[in-house]
Amino acid sequence: MDAIFLITVLIVIFALVFDFINGFHDTANAIATSVSTKALKPRHAIILAAVMNFVGAMTFTGVAKTITKDIVDPFTLQNGDIVILSALIAAIFWNLLTWYFGIPSSSSHALIGSIAGAAIAAAGVSSLNYSGFIKIIQALIFSPLIAFAAGFIVYSIFKVVFRNNNLTKTNRNFRTFQIFTAALQSYTHGTNDAQKAMGIITMALIANGYVTTTDIPFWVQFSCALAMGLGTSVGGWKIIKTVGGKIMKIRPVNGVAADLTGAMVIFTATALHMPVSTTHVISSSILGVGSAHRVKGVKWGTAQRMIITWIITLPISATVAGITYLILSSFL
Repeated sequence: MDAIFLITVLIVIFALVFDFINGFHDTANAIATSVSTKALKPRHAIILAAVMNFVGAMTFTGVAKTITKDIVDPFTLQNGDIVILSALIAAIFWNLLTWYFGIPSSSSHALIGSIAGAAIAAAGVSSLNYSGFIKIIQALIFSPLIAFAAGFIVYSIFKVVFRNNNLTKTNRNFRTFQIFTAALQSYTHGTNDAQKAMGIITMALIANGYVTTTDIPFWVQFSCALAMGLGTSVGGWKIIKTVGGKIMKIRPVNGVAADLTGAMVIFTATALHMPVSTTHVISSSILGVGSAHRVKGVKWGTAQRMIITWIITLPISATVAGITYLILSSFL
C-alpha cells in the first residue's frame, strides 16, 4: 500500500478520534448549567447536545478553512503529513489527560498549539503563517474576556428587569427556558468546534496532493459532524461536575444568562470564521455571571486552576507535538 495514502488514512482516523474526544470532552460546556439546575435530566441533556452538535457542524465551514490555511500553508508545508499526524497525537494526549483529571481545558488551544509545535519542529518558526496565526491567537485570548464582560452585563440586566418578580416563579420559568438555551449552546458549539477537525483533514488532503483547494469536502464535513455527535453522546461527567458546580452555585436565571452569553460569543466567532475555545468562552461567561450575582459566591480557586490550565495548554501541546514529530520523522 502507498505510504502517503496510509498516512493520510491514519490522519483521517486520528482527526475523527480527536473530534470524538472533543465531543465528550466539551459536552459539559453546553449542558452543565442545565443539568446542575435540573432543567434537563443528564441523559436527555446529552441526547439534545449530541443532535444539536451534529446539526451545527453541518451548517458552516468557514472556521475549518481558517484552520486549513491560517496556521501554516498546507501547499508548502514540509513533511506535512507527519506534521499533521504528530499534531493530532499531541492534541489527543492533552485532551485525554485533562479529561481524566476533570479539568475543562481547551481542545482548540491543544490542536492549534500542536499544529504550530509540529510545524516548527519540521521547518522552523518561518513555517508559521504569522498573520493568520496571530489572528487566531488573538481570538483565543480575547473571546473569554469578551464572554466574561458580556456575562456580567447580561446578568446585570436580568437583575434589573426581574427584580420585582416572584423568585420561585421566575426560577421555574427560567428552568424551562434553559432547555432552549442548552440546545442553542450545543448548536453553536457544533458550528465552531467540529470544524477544527474538518480543517486539519483538509490540510492533510492538500499536503498529500488529494485536493487542490481549501474547500471542505462533504464527506469530511459529514464524518466530523458524526464523530462530534457520537462523542457528545458519551458525555464527560467529570468536566460537567466542574463547570456545573465548582465555579459557582448555578440557579436557572444564572444558567440562562451564561448560556445566552456563551452562544452569542461563539456564534459571532463562527460568523467571523474564527476558531475559539468553547471551554474558555462558556466558563468565562459563568464567571462573569457569577461576579455580577455575587463576587464572593464565585469559587475563585477553581477558576484560578482553570486559567492556569488554559495558559499552559498551548506551550505544552506544542512541545509534545514537536517531540512527537521528531520521533515519527525518524521512522516514517
